[in-house]
Amino acid sequence: MEFIHFILDFLKDPLTTLQWFLAEYDTLTYAILFLIIFVETGFIIMPLLPGDSLLFAVGLLASTTGKLDIAFVIPLLIIAALLGDNVNYLVGKNFSNFIKSREKILFLKREYITKTEEFYEKHGGKAVIIARFMPIIRTIAPFVAGAGSMKYGKYITFCVLGAVLWVTSITLLGYFLGSNEWVKHNFEKVVLGIVFISVLPMIVGILRAKFVKA
Repeated sequence: MEFIHFILDFLKDPLTTLQWFLAEYDTLTYAILFLIIFVETGFIIMPLLPGDSLLFAVGLLASTTGKLDIAFVIPLLIIAALLGDNVNYLVGKNFSNFIKSREKILFLKREYITKTEEFYEKHGGKAVIIARFMPIIRTIAPFVAGAGSMKYGKYITFCVLGAVLWVTSITLLGYFLGSNEWVKHNFEKVVLGIVFISVLPMIVGILRAKFVKA
């Protein structure tokens, strides 16, 4: 139960959790951040970790405290995202039938996979890049690419572009907005805003599909 409470607090307020990591573990925080991004992108059963808001918090703390080196942490987390993607791609390539046969595994629901497959059918290879900025789909996209017919050479090209754009843009956004007093004192609202913007394409897609059916 304590672990579940920790995860819920982490989802709600990654900035406070990250500050605690820095206070308790100092430079080992880099390894923790690497592991979190790796797990979010590499473990299909863990699609609910706060990737976007965590990157923003990393940038903010790098800017305001100096305890995180922005020039080191961005490449580190790009590598973490790429390694996670490749693990997920291989899982999809080798275990897709087993995972799809289950209605739910931990936080993963089969409907998430179905929605991501539809997303791929609509957007093709560029879906790998677009998915980077969409919670849940970001985690499932590499799995679907591996389970589908996308060749690895094509996948890894889009994968690298997506990882660089995702980590760099959101971390730098936090870095340059970190000195803004309103942002520092209203981080939860900022997180909600990031999440809303991230899921907005999915909301638009769902509404559009309903209107088309109607």
